[in-house]
Amino acid sequence: MPVPGQGFEAATGDGPAGPPDAGRAAELRTAYEGLLQIRRLVNGPAGTAVPAPWEVRQLPRAVALALESSGIPPSAVDAQGLPARTGYRVSAAAEPGRAQVTWVGPRGGGAAEEEQERLTACAAALERLGWVCLLYRGPRHRRFLEVEPPH
Repeated sequence: MPVPGQGFEAATGDGPAGPPDAGRAAELRTAYEGLLQIRRLVNGPAGTAVPAPWEVRQLPRAVALALESSGIPPSAVDAQGLPARTGYRVSAAAEPGRAQVTWVGPRGGGAAEEEQERLTACAAALERLGWVCLLYRGPRHRRFLEVEPPH
């Protein structure tokens, strides 16, 4: 739930599951258009193809905004903090200056079987916006993306 005065918060996949909200869709569209406008103003000739400095400083938030605005569903959690809906989850990576994207869902819901395909789609959406994405296999052979700004 947004905090008054704090602005729009993109879904990281750690929030509660709820019904689709038309108001949120409009806020998401406005936030994404604002992101592109900031990129055009800050990046000059590079335009929208390069992340703006504020995106790099708030990497998980910027990555979540890019994914949500691309129509990729975020994960959600129940009251106990367990996955309640399958989708992306964005967090800070272990290495500073990077974000991590995982594909998670309820136990037995098939998230592990679809993670490579879905994370590849996440990478494509992020790379269109100038992010560098690397797909890794982590503990228990689960895949994840590491996302960083271009060098």
